[in-house]
Amino acid sequence: MRLYVNIDHVATLREARKTDEPDPVQAAAVVERAGGDGITVHLREDRRHIQDADVIALARSVRTVLNLELGAHADIVRLATRLKPPPFQATLVPEKRQEITTEGGLALRKGDRRLTGAIARLNDAGIRVSLFIDPSLKTIDVAHQLGVPAVELHTGRYARTWRRGDGALKELQRAATHAKRIGLAVHAGHGLTYQNVHPVAAIPEIEELNIGHSIVSNAVFWGLEEAVRRMVQLVKA
Repeated sequence: MRLYVNIDHVATLREARKTDEPDPVQAAAVVERAGGDGITVHLREDRRHIQDADVIALARSVRTVLNLELGAHADIVRLATRLKPPPFQATLVPEKRQEITTEGGLALRKGDRRLTGAIARLNDAGIRVSLFIDPSLKTIDVAHQLGVPAVELHTGRYARTWRRGDGALKELQRAATHAKRIGLAVHAGHGLTYQNVHPVAAIPEIEELNIGHSIVSNAVFWGLEEAVRRMVQLVKA
């Protein structure tokens, strides 16, 4: 099980004052020192937190893996394909300007030229592509037909309901099993915390978790290095 740490909200804090600290590049170095397996950032169309310059600097400095989340916007796809060295992975996500955070997975359609074009351009640049989707068997099948090697299952429903029952967890288990069976690498993320991560990390087909908000939030109290270390221990256990 790999833990990729999303450092978007380090940049959120910086952008609140439009200053130069805290620095996402420095945060990435701390994450790696604490045992994180990779760094995730989401370059949004509205540039609300991570900026183009952050992505360029991270592509140069990250020593583990850079996972770039992006919508299928031509300018952002173009930036991703021009990064030297390229990010190891690009995760295509849905994006709405009004949303506070990503509300669900991509609505996949085989005839979506914008999405298929983005996948093709990223593939041509040597970037491994993952699609952020809901844990739906039909959606997983469409992702497979689109030719990507990996999917990231949206864990938002589980994060909202885990205290009330295990229905969402079972849904994730079924989806992960199906995706793995048809040859997809399975990742997961969204809303995972120190309290609810263990059952998801225990699903054997899931090989990567992306977690950010809970880690950065608890870094206020514990420090970022300790917050990452504690989550690494939970995930690896």
